[in-house]
Amino acid sequence: QVQLVESGGGLVQTGGSLRLSCAPSGSIFSIKAMGWYRQAPGKQRELVATITSGGTSTYADSVQGRFTISRDNVKNTVYLQMKSLKPEDTSVYYCNAHIRAYFYSAEYVYWGQGTQVTVSS
Repeated sequence: QVQLVESGGGLVQTGGSLRLSCAPSGSIFSIKAMGWYRQAPGKQRELVATITSGGTSTYADSVQGRFTISRDNVKNTVYLQMKSLKPEDTSVYYCNAHIRAYFYSAEYVYWGQGTQVTVSS
């Protein structure tokens, strides 16, 4: 069973930085698009950033210019570098990835368990 493991969340002051990481546990056959989403209390989950296997990235308008998504295709890891953090960035951040676990399997979307990011004012 593939699981995505996230790390890097925490508490930071306004204007600070954090870097999130996410990778599947165990070996997998391939990963295509990977991304980060977030969900604040009482709100719907929203897209933060995505990145294709070729490195093309997209961002939500609210994080453009402050967040950078990247990936290491050797380590099967996706990163989210967050700078100039604001209180409104406070959320649980989830990574997702489009994964083929085995050569013969279909591609499925997997989600991480979420990591809390709290930005204090």
